Amino acid sequence: MLERIFVLPSQQRNVTMASKNGTLPPKHVYRGDPLAEPPPPELAAILAPHRGEPDALITALEEIQRHYGYLGKNHLQYVARELGFPLARVFGVATFYNLFRFAPPGKYQVRVCRGTACHVNHSDEILHALSDHLGVGVDETTPDNRFTLQVVACMGACSLAPVVVVNEETLGRMTADKAWAALEHLGEEGEDA
Repeated sequence: MLERIFVLPSQQRNVTMASKNGTLPPKHVYRGDPLAEPPPPELAAILAPHRGEPDALITALEEIQRHYGYLGKNHLQYVARELGFPLARVFGVATFYNLFRFAPPGKYQVRVCRGTACHVNHSDEILHALSDHLGVGVDETTPDNRFTLQVVACMGACSLAPVVVVNEETLGRMTADKAWAALEHLGEEGEDA
């Protein structure tokens, strides 16, 4: 990959002086090909069973996300190269489905249910309170990478509505205060660890 450096005419004299002193990089700098190397061993192991399978794209992406917690740009590029899909198709599929994430999630993934039973039991108040307390919006992660706030259409736990799920733990009959207290408790546990 070549990078071109542009210089305004008003800066030309300074550039000429600096280049004589050897302080400027050359006009074209090769940054290297990030995919020149084979994929990391764990990624290669995920991709290997899917080679030659024309319908394996979504399955491969799900497995990568399960392993890494998200789909990074390099992950998608390796999928395209190793499985023989056009990169545009890989990005198209990954961005079409809302189950895929493109940034690492926080240590605790907090999902607020927005299904009918939860909605009529004021899950919107829980969502707004958690968003305010954490200082992030939906699908955002706190700066300390502790919490990622998400919404889901339905958790299938309607008898416990409203529901908040933290990682794999379902918390039922929540209120805004109870939900925040549960997250505060997790934050304290994280400080001890």
